[in-house]
Amino acid sequence: MIAENKQYSAGVLLTLALAAFSLFVSGRIPGDMLGSSVLALVLGMFLHPVLEKMPQTKAGVHFVSTTVLKLGIILMGITLSFSQVLMVGKYALLLMVFTFTTAFGGGSLLRRLFKVNWRLSSLLSASTAICGGTAVATLGPVIEADDSDIAYAISATFLFDLLTVILFPWFGRLLGLSDVSYGLWVGTAVNDTSSVVAAGYSFSELAGSFAVIVKLTRTLIIVPVVLVFSYIHARRKLRSAPAAKGEQRVNIASIFPWFILLFLVMVTIKSTGILPEPAVTAISFLSKLFMVMALSAIGLKTSMEEVKGIGWRPMFLGVTIDTSVVFVALGAQALLQRLF
Repeated sequence: MIAENKQYSAGVLLTLALAAFSLFVSGRIPGDMLGSSVLALVLGMFLHPVLEKMPQTKAGVHFVSTTVLKLGIILMGITLSFSQVLMVGKYALLLMVFTFTTAFGGGSLLRRLFKVNWRLSSLLSASTAICGGTAVATLGPVIEADDSDIAYAISATFLFDLLTVILFPWFGRLLGLSDVSYGLWVGTAVNDTSSVVAAGYSFSELAGSFAVIVKLTRTLIIVPVVLVFSYIHARRKLRSAPAAKGEQRVNIASIFPWFILLFLVMVTIKSTGILPEPAVTAISFLSKLFMVMALSAIGLKTSMEEVKGIGWRPMFLGVTIDTSVVFVALGAQALLQRLF
């Protein structure tokens, strides 16, 4: 029992050290150009050969990549509230219908053209539609995606977000967008929250604030998306089972991602306003720490060669989906302005 605890401790401490280092370094890079999650993932992948030579860390690393990941997702609910949906209004929600349809519809159609597996294309679509790396890390285990697919999707998200942080403010001024229009565009089209903050506030204070509110509202959509993909994944597994015959039914209770209910509980608690702000800040930081630890663990379990072996097609697919959403978000906004 003591030896088993030591094995867990070694892996947990390793991921904690990587997370602490990543948070420290990313916090000192201007404009949050390199997020702590991406840095932790990449560091973990570089240290993958070390993990192979340190079997005493494997149990702890696996624990962090599964259980601690879910804890991080649950606690992330404290950063959101249902009132945000009311704040952005029906205009922003209608716009999200266009962007979500583009991300998931386009991903489903184009994956066949680019010959990308269903799990990876789903991760790329979820990253674009919802909240970047967080959506990938949340959805990945639910659909039983390989760690290499999760790492690839997060890397693709980072590369595109790096471009958006640089180019969006310039295009926004070139197009003569107002603060609200620009904030709405960034909030619906840019993937990761840190990139939304960087791209939004570099335009103006008002644009940044509005972009973040819209982005957090997008994050709430992670709940129905996870539920839908849980069911789709279960159906796909049933159809592919060699012994499956006759009517095939999915056992909802067995595939239901129960942790998502606890996520909603945290959102509800935040919505009531009963927690003091210092407590919300502390829980929010703990959530981020757990998520960064989990991504470092996923990196430690992923070989660089595995990621390289996936090839260029998924990257091109991800860029195509992202670019399509950027233009759809801008075009749909112009359309909705005429209608309303």
